[in-house]
Amino acid sequence: MARIPLPSPEEMSPEQRRVYDGVVAGPRGQMIGPLRAVIHSPELAQRWSHLGEFLRYGTCLPKRLNELAIVVTGRRWSSQVEWWVHARAAAEAGIAQSALDAMARGEAPIFTDPDEALVYEFTRALQLGGQVPTPIYDAVCERWGARGAVELTAVIGYYTMVSMTLNVHEIPLPEGVPAPLQPPEHGLAPLPPARVADTV
Repeated sequence: MARIPLPSPEEMSPEQRRVYDGVVAGPRGQMIGPLRAVIHSPELAQRWSHLGEFLRYGTCLPKRLNELAIVVTGRRWSSQVEWWVHARAAAEAGIAQSALDAMARGEAPIFTDPDEALVYEFTRALQLGGQVPTPIYDAVCERWGARGAVELTAVIGYYTMVSMTLNVHEIPLPEGVPAPLQPPEHGLAPLPPARVADTV
């Protein structure tokens, strides 16, 4: 059960309902996750929704890499709802289920695509240390330009905010869905370095 009231559309104020209707009419098609809590601040929810739509659906990164950055962030924060939503999206976009399963267990993922390993390491470094080493940063810029580095950083930052919101308000998984992640006993989840499979 959530710590915060989760109003149904019928219980919403006119301002809340306007935001809700806009979200449902957009690419999400439904209001799930953090917006269920953020709707208590309609103006914030509206701005949040617009930013989130761009960062999920509009960046210059391939969809599978965008989703990979999101799931690495969700794993770091052991955010159950974020992982449940985005691990499925990442698999559908082309991230190997074996890599997702390894991350869920807290083990090093193995990638066959160097781009996937690069995005994982960029996200991992930023989540673990609050910085990205120059060789990794430069590799991202070389691959996707300055825009790619800016948008990837924004995705990681935004979904950190999403994870925090889901966790602090204890937004529940859908009824009957078991928690997909085992949180660490203390602090945030470790993110082991990725491995790149030998494809030769």
